[in-house]
Amino acid sequence: MNISSLHTDQAVLEELGSRVARARLEQNLSQEEVAREAGIGLATLKRFESGKPIRLDAFIRVLRTVGLMEGLERAVPEPIPSPIEELKLHGRRRRRAGTPRKRKSPAADRSEFRWGDEGVNSS
Repeated sequence: MNISSLHTDQAVLEELGSRVARARLEQNLSQEEVAREAGIGLATLKRFESGKPIRLDAFIRVLRTVGLMEGLERAVPEPIPSPIEELKLHGRRRRRAGTPRKRKSPAADRSEFRWGDEGVNSS
């Protein structure tokens, strides 16, 4: 079953409990081992695997014990910063490369045209 917002809370709890139980069994772990490793009561784990609600911290401990913590990152991803937040964090980013500008030597500056020299003939 794919979990979606159309499912009832109870259906989601049952699916999560079933998935954790399958992950536990694939690793050949008993309920007692997982409960002990997670630091929760055996009754809590049994309740969870049968689709009953448990505390969030117990849920996280069970996920960590059976190696499913990475799934939380996909389930609740970090929000993408807005463009304004990006600018504040990183400043303005370059959009294209440019060629370096050549610096003129001081002698070159003397030979350049200057305002007021229009009528003067340099020959």
